[in-house]
Amino acid sequence: MLHGLDLLDEPLSQEVASRAVKTLARCQNSTGGFGGGPGQISHVATTYAAVNALAIVGTQEAYDLIDRSALLDWLRRLKQADGSFLMHEGGELDVRGIYCVLATVKLLNIVSPDLAANSEQFIACSQTYEGGIGGIPGVEAHGGYTFCAFAAMELLGKTELLDLDKLSRWLCFRQLAVEKGFQGRTNKLVDGCYSFWQGGAFPLLECALARRDGDEAGKVDLFNREALQEYILICCQGERGGLKDKPDKNPDYYHTCYVLSGLSIAQHRYAWDPVQEDIIVADGERGPVVVGNGQNLLPATHPVHNILPRHVTRIRAHFAQELPDA
Repeated sequence: MLHGLDLLDEPLSQEVASRAVKTLARCQNSTGGFGGGPGQISHVATTYAAVNALAIVGTQEAYDLIDRSALLDWLRRLKQADGSFLMHEGGELDVRGIYCVLATVKLLNIVSPDLAANSEQFIACSQTYEGGIGGIPGVEAHGGYTFCAFAAMELLGKTELLDLDKLSRWLCFRQLAVEKGFQGRTNKLVDGCYSFWQGGAFPLLECALARRDGDEAGKVDLFNREALQEYILICCQGERGGLKDKPDKNPDYYHTCYVLSGLSIAQHRYAWDPVQEDIIVADGERGPVVVGNGQNLLPATHPVHNILPRHVTRIRAHFAQELPDA
């Protein structure tokens, strides 16, 4: 909800910002991680979401809630020898865990070699014959897992270990010609949330290809930006507000967040900045691509973290000092 409001340029009042922090405080455990609600066990996906939410709030109260030392110890306990992470203690493992952990520790400046060990091999082995990436080695390629795995490889600086040509083909074929939106898997229906989970992989792909083949390779649009925006604007808006999977579904906060995120990705272009060692917004002379009224233009989201770039910069600067044991 906070990211959705951010993309709509809706500022948070001090009261709402403080309430958000206090709500998240009730979800925090002694592990330093966050559960999905008060009294629930720590989980890396909800910890990732909580840290992103606190980054959006961006107040001292929000930053003070984060216990980096305890969080790092907990994440180390979840680390597996094959490079993966358990989603929670005693839980399942897949590439989501790698992404959620690496994205979180990057924002909090607690990246350590032991957390990254063998993760690139686990992800590379999860790429399928189609070119997409599954949750674990040997299973079907899926849009959500593909984004998580690809973004994790970007954070690791190891995108060259993937077959980028096969990945390009798989991603491009997930945008359907008639509906214009993205499906999550081969032979499945379109779903508005894949506007981000599939669409968000394209800035990563374009930057990876530019690093491999030269800057010009990254300037080619590999998906139909206008068509995706048409699917979102025509098929995914609820009559009473909110965004949704497809026309016969109801809006919800999850789809509102990720459909808006996909709309932002479709409107903006990105490039790799070797000085910042990060992906930056690069609309340049061509400008953003906006279907319909110019008021449809959203702020650019960071394609790895999926929060606004200024929040990424601010929280990294706040936690610039490394932990002694990181």
